[in-house]
Amino acid sequence: MIPKTEEKTFIITLVGPPNSGKTTLFNYLSGQHYKTVNYPGATVEYSVANFQNKFIKNAKILDSPGIISLVPNSPDEEVAVNALFNHPTLGAPDLLIVTVDANQIARHLYLVNQLIESGFNVVLAVTMLDILNSKGLDIDFDKFSLLLNTPVVPVDGRTGKGTKDLISKISHLLSDLPEQKISDYDIIQDKLSKESLVETYKKLEEIEQEVVIEIKDEISQADLDAANACLTVVHTSNQPKRSKISIDKTTLLLDRILLHRYWGIIFFFLIMALTFTSIFWLAQPLMDLISSFFGFLSLETGKLLGNTWYSDLISKGIIDGVGAVLTFVPQIIILFLILGLLEDTGYLARGAMLIDKPLSKIGLNGKSFVPMLSGFACAIPAMMAARTIPNKRERFLTIFIIPLMSCSARLPVYTLLLAFLFTGSESWIAGLVLTGIYLFSILSSVIVAAVVNKFKNKFVKDDKNSSFILELPSYKKPKFKTVLVNTYHSSAIYLKKAGPVILVFSMIIWFLTYFPDVNPNIDKTGLSSEQITQQITAERLANSYASEIGKFMQPIMTPLGMDWRIGVALISAFAAREVFVSSLALIFKVTATNEALQSSILDAMRKATFAGTDKLLFTPATVFGLIVFFIFALQCISTLAISRKETGSWKIPLIQLVLFTSLAYIFTFITVNGFRFLGIQ
Repeated sequence: MIPKTEEKTFIITLVGPPNSGKTTLFNYLSGQHYKTVNYPGATVEYSVANFQNKFIKNAKILDSPGIISLVPNSPDEEVAVNALFNHPTLGAPDLLIVTVDANQIARHLYLVNQLIESGFNVVLAVTMLDILNSKGLDIDFDKFSLLLNTPVVPVDGRTGKGTKDLISKISHLLSDLPEQKISDYDIIQDKLSKESLVETYKKLEEIEQEVVIEIKDEISQADLDAANACLTVVHTSNQPKRSKISIDKTTLLLDRILLHRYWGIIFFFLIMALTFTSIFWLAQPLMDLISSFFGFLSLETGKLLGNTWYSDLISKGIIDGVGAVLTFVPQIIILFLILGLLEDTGYLARGAMLIDKPLSKIGLNGKSFVPMLSGFACAIPAMMAARTIPNKRERFLTIFIIPLMSCSARLPVYTLLLAFLFTGSESWIAGLVLTGIYLFSILSSVIVAAVVNKFKNKFVKDDKNSSFILELPSYKKPKFKTVLVNTYHSSAIYLKKAGPVILVFSMIIWFLTYFPDVNPNIDKTGLSSEQITQQITAERLANSYASEIGKFMQPIMTPLGMDWRIGVALISAFAAREVFVSSLALIFKVTATNEALQSSILDAMRKATFAGTDKLLFTPATVFGLIVFFIFALQCISTLAISRKETGSWKIPLIQLVLFTSLAYIFTFITVNGFRFLGIQ
């Protein structure tokens, strides 16, 4: 036995199949707020945190990628299995908490059986018991624990129900921890014969039959005798027993519609359309409020500090630059909120099933749906989620097309450009166009994947066959508290990621547009103070460092119907797409005379003309061209870095950069000049 000492830090690892409530329990025990979703691929690396001291002191808890057995079938499963036997920094865990869905005991016990046979100290946490109870069934936990010879506890990581008993059993084990004799990993491989698997699953099904019991209602003996008299008992010892656990009737009914070969696709697109339309009309009041606040703050700061360079830096370089992006945070929050609700209900797993067949036509399968969907939030975790794809060629192909998914960083850009095109009562049209943009990005990625798949042998060689097997969760009523917490943390991560980049580049763009600080000779006769300020600003910009950079870019921008100012904004957006909005505010020297900052940017865009002419710079043709540019262009240094990490070389990231930037330029050229040819200016 290993006595517990104050110096000893115990390592407790959470293990379990996808959808078994593992990460939810991890959040409760650690006090963290890692995102949980109900499809494979949400966790692709270990999350490590301290066990809450109010529960257990001197212990670390690890949340591992979901696995169904100790035989890995993808990179993330390999990470989980290898770390179980010997974590690279923490070593083998002292104790495993294995989560098992009460509604899928026989299937989930296969992993439990392997872990117990391997010699690990195991505590079983049975989740989702409320769903089993709703079917009129319960579990005999005393018998369950006796049959497995290991502690078995019912828990609900969302509410904390049962965790007190779980912690009590963990504390008891840690106080007098049995020494583990973990088997060699190769022994597990030796037990994978067909006969061995059949025998194992037969034993696990018998355990399920023993421990799952019916919740009996109070009935009279007379009613029981009458019912028995009507029964005909057929005895056959050779017939296998059927599982007592039936599929939820509500789930079956909904799936007949939502997974229908025709109606399912229609409902899928309707749900997506409602999602992206809601992003516009639900967020608008909050956007107006934030925009007005930053406009007021910038104006008052400028008045307070006077006409100095540091006043211009703070009011326009920092406040206007950051405020121009924060204005769009409500839309990002709503995007995360709606996707969180869809995840929590179990619908998004159905989305993977629906598009499995279409994806198979282009060399992918339903497992690519999770990374592609994650790409709508951010390409970085999306590429990491591709580790769940066991086939190397499909994994690399998925990573290749993820940058074409319209991530949340593009949302501020799309919103500004669509607000330019559709105002007032036409905002609902902007929502539909935004839906079209997202659908077009998906279509573009599918076409690119289909073309690249034709050259699959040159892309990456992998002769392994691929398959798509997904365990669909039951439909559940979403836990709004959980969804709200996940939305908050996802939005906070976005701000932490984007905020510093935006601040730094806002100051760089301000410097390039402000210096060298010329003292223009302007005839002020008959001009208002606002007109004088605008002329000074225009003269300073024309002689700035940004203008010098722009002169080199002008030949590239001219075919697109744009000038160097837009070119500078596009280059700055390479660090982070959101910076494009703040760059426009700085380059066009948006003043804070209007209370709403967004309105000021739009007003400046509508008035902007080519230098020395009265020809408008921003027209429907050029704005639609910019939208097309952002659909295709890979303007994210972080995405290139993570692509390099996940593919193991610079080959694919460089191909992505060259190909997507070239496509962006070509299709922008076609869009702008196509609109002009049709007479749309």
